[in-house]
Amino acid sequence: MVEPRTEPCIGENFRVSSALPNAGAMNSKPILFRPWALGLMMTLLQVFVAVVLIAPQGPLSYRYDTLIQHDSFWFANIVDRGYDTTVPPVSHKMMEVSNVAFFPAYPAIAAILHYGLHLSIYNALLVAAQAAAWGFWSYFFLFCERWSISPLLQFFGALSILAHPTAFFLVAGYSESLFMMGLFGFMFWSTAEGRAAKALAVLHGSLMSATRIVGIPCAGYSVVQALFRNGWAGLVDVRSWFRRYGASILVMVGGILGAGLFFSYCLLRWGRWDMYLLTQQSGWAIMPDYLAIFKPASYRWLIPALKNPTEASQMTMTLGGLLLLTVILCELLPVVRRRFAGTMRSGFYFCAAVIYYISVSGVASVDMESMLRYEFCVHALIVLAILHFLHQLPAPRLWVRASGMAAIALLSAAGLSVQGWYVWNFTRGNWVA
Repeated sequence: MVEPRTEPCIGENFRVSSALPNAGAMNSKPILFRPWALGLMMTLLQVFVAVVLIAPQGPLSYRYDTLIQHDSFWFANIVDRGYDTTVPPVSHKMMEVSNVAFFPAYPAIAAILHYGLHLSIYNALLVAAQAAAWGFWSYFFLFCERWSISPLLQFFGALSILAHPTAFFLVAGYSESLFMMGLFGFMFWSTAEGRAAKALAVLHGSLMSATRIVGIPCAGYSVVQALFRNGWAGLVDVRSWFRRYGASILVMVGGILGAGLFFSYCLLRWGRWDMYLLTQQSGWAIMPDYLAIFKPASYRWLIPALKNPTEASQMTMTLGGLLLLTVILCELLPVVRRRFAGTMRSGFYFCAAVIYYISVSGVASVDMESMLRYEFCVHALIVLAILHFLHQLPAPRLWVRASGMAAIALLSAAGLSVQGWYVWNFTRGNWVA
């Protein structure tokens, strides 16, 4: 008997012998390398521009240390002395007497680097912030990889975030980058499958809530996602609540663990769990106004002076609120709801809304000071949500894409110019936001 003749080669596989096993196709976008490499590039780019191009003249170490300004000295004081305060806190800003005005995650990580690796306190603060900035940018690109967003959209999305006037705080001696890394990591892992992913979500959530007070409500992201994913039917079926929402609630509880430990520490040491809030009220005159966003007087429409960061913060509060309201209303349009599922984006809008609301409520009593910096977190979340939405749209016509890219390029150029001015002032000790 003559056996059927076999083909010596598989033509479509570039002449690989059929006698050899077929190897799986190599992933052209390895998820474990490309996002982290892009994140590192973005971080190094920010450091290079701030330190090498804009910082005042002097040795490189001096130029690098100019990224330590204002609030950074409070963090350095906490690293050096630990938390210390009178009860009640002193009625004005004096870090040598009452320094419980910041959450502990950022100074704690800097203290580990300072005492463990024998870095100077300033270098420890900067290394901690810039490592967290790397993590934030990496999670941004990890989201893009998960959604298979095109490289062109990724580029313009990253440019939109990078061009925010206060984006340089990611690599300065501030806690912005650590909070953003914790928030984006919490959102990324809480929507992933598996127990290891949930554990990583809890870890990032605890870091997030131990860095900023706004991290506490942001821990509700996992529950909001579960509610939108299960829909109205999931709420009506009471018997399935544990199966549908149990894991999300556990992740949320784990996410607020960092803040809970900080409040417990304050209670055990000074007998007041709210020592942070008391210090903010006494030293910074922060008196929360939870109706501020509903008051027309809170919104300012005048073009701010370039040398007046308070006016810029007031205008940012107005523009940020309009942008957030616009994208949420667009998501509620029936045509959008029918054609494009917004389940993933609902959690982004939830976090953006609570960060905006709490930030405005807190700084309303001080003429919206620092809102320009706080709004950066809202800006990054909205950009990520818009990228997800644009990815679901069919490819628009060439002139539409060209117009959109031109508009983003012009706005980004303006934002980068303002940011360069702010970096110049910040590295010379002037107040920016």
